[in-house]
Order: sequence, then structure tokens, then C-alpha cells
Amino acid sequence: MKKLFVLFLCSAMSAYAQVVVSDSAAVDTIKKPKYWSVDVKNSLLFNQVAFSNWVGGGANNVGWLANANYNLTYEKDRNLWENLIILNYGQNTTKGVGTRKTQDVINFSTNYGRQFSKSWYVSAGASLLSQFSGGFEDGNNPEAKKISNFMAPGYVNAGLGITYRPDENLTVTLRPANGRFTFVLDKELQLTGNYGLKSDGDFFLMQLGFLGTAIYKVKLMENIEMTNTASVFSNYLENPDHMVLSYNMLLNMKINKYVSSIITLDLMYDHNQIQKTQLKQTLGIGFAYNINNGVKRSAKKYNQTWLKG
Repeated sequence: MKKLFVLFLCSAMSAYAQVVVSDSAAVDTIKKPKYWSVDVKNSLLFNQVAFSNWVGGGANNVGWLANANYNLTYEKDRNLWENLIILNYGQNTTKGVGTRKTQDVINFSTNYGRQFSKSWYVSAGASLLSQFSGGFEDGNNPEAKKISNFMAPGYVNAGLGITYRPDENLTVTLRPANGRFTFVLDKELQLTGNYGLKSDGDFFLMQLGFLGTAIYKVKLMENIEMTNTASVFSNYLENPDHMVLSYNMLLNMKINKYVSSIITLDLMYDHNQIQKTQLKQTLGIGFAYNINNGVKRSAKKYNQTWLKG
């Protein structure tokens, strides 16, 4: 009888242990919500042209273009924090001409919003726009006159406003109170009086005005995506009609997991730089490496309490 009781007790304890382990495993399988959306696109593009006894003429050349585009977004409850990092640099070497810079961009921006309506946020943010190295007249000929350099100019924007974002493909930010700070840290360029500096030797210009920005993403086909970015700035303090306008289009055509073709188009007008419309266009094909943690912005229903009920 004692043996039967001991056997029963051991069986009961074993069953209880299995239940506890099972419950613990069930708890471990519960996935914690992810508040960060990570979208990273890296690419290295090449182009090359070679001639031999070609009657039509031409010059051998080879070029490369590196792109890094990071979009890091945090969403929890009514909080929205979006960060963008864009870094581009490229060169082209042509026989008989030498090496020229073809692309050069440093662009950081951050924007925090507190949701007060279904698609509207009170927001505050800042951005930095500049380039890595010197730019020159005459097709970026290093022997020509220098017209730009790292943080010459460099533009810093900081302000308060509202952000409208109905979905992950459209973000519009309006800042009626925005400071725009222009830096020219290259002493040689400070003496030219460009970029709106008040006098030769100045390195800093402050403006207060309105800034509007918009980002719109559209999927044209299965592996073709277009990202459109536009901005407008008007200075309240002086010549508000001399607006700074810019537009960027990035067309990403994915060939397979590691190969993509990218087309970019930039349009800009800044009265303080040159009173003409500036245009830049690039095209390349090469290697691409993308990272995406699978979290879609504005698709996390568990933290969108304003959509419930």
C-alpha cells in the first residue's frame, strides 16, 4: 500500500512539474511589442564606359556612387519620433580630365510628435544639411574656383509646429516658428560674401521663418519604389518672397536581393546661393543591402488607442 501511495505521489509531482514547465514555455512564447520601425537601404553603384578605335569618339571613364538611407521611427501610445539619415558620395574618373565629384550629401533630421488627433501631432524637430568635401566650378574641377566645402555651407533648421501623417507613406510637417542657421566654416569662402552672409569674414547667418516639409512614398510596381521629398522656407525678417525651395526624387528599382538600379533627381532654388534653378541627376546600377525589421509604421494597432472604440 505504501509503495502504491509513493508511486501515486511521484506521478502527481511529475504531472505538476510538466504543467509548470508548459505554462512557463507559454509565457516565453508571448512576443513583446516592437516600438521601433527600422528601414535601412545601403547601395554601391558603378558605371563604366570604354572606347577602342571608336569613330564616334569618346573618353574612357569609370564612376562609383555610395548611398546610405536610414529611417528609424519610434511609435508608442501617442508618441512619434522619426529619424532620417541620408549619406551620399560619388566620383567619376575620365581619361584626360581626371577625377570629379558627382554626388555629395550629408542630411540628418529628427522630428518628435505628440498625437492630439487621429493623424495630427504637435511636433518639434531639427535637421542638418551639408556635404563631405569641396566643390568647384567648371564641373568640379579641383583646379577651378572653390564654391563649397564641409559645413560651407552647412544648414541647421530647428523649430516647432504640427505634423500630419495619415499613414506610413505620407508625412507633412509645418513649422510656423523655425530658425534656419547658415554656417560657412571655410575661411576662404567666408571672403566671397556668398550664402547671404552680411559681410566678408562672417561665418554665421541666422534667419527666422516658416518651414514646410513633405515626404511621400509610392510603390509604382512590384520592385519599383519612388520617394519624393520637398521643402520650402520663407524668412520672416528679410525678403520673405525670396523662398528656399527644394525637391528630391529617389527611384529605387530592385533587380534582386542584392542588385538594384537607382535614379535620383534634385531641384533647388536658393536666392542667397545663385538666382537660378539648380538641377542634379544621377543614375547607377550596383550592389544593394537592405535591412528591415518587419515593423510597419502606423500598422501597430496595439498602441493606437485613438482608433479603438
